[in-house]
Amino acid sequence: MSTNKSVSLKELREQFPKYIEAISKGQSFTVVKRSKPIFQLNPISDEGDWQTIADFTTIEDNGVKAEDVLAVLEA
Repeated sequence: MSTNKSVSLKELREQFPKYIEAISKGQSFTVVKRSKPIFQLNPISDEGDWQTIADFTTIEDNGVKAEDVLAVLEA
């Protein structure tokens, strides 16, 4: 379960790696500037948000170049 804490914009800038680590562990932050909330930082949820549409590694072991996919789609 994530909890939300406030952090100043200055603190976030100065200690960015610390906050990235905390977010990757589930922590959420409300970023404030002059005591007013300006945005939130939340971890990305892996629970059902992503769906595999195509697995290009079945075509090539290293996948398929984006340019090749776009060329087929534009044809």
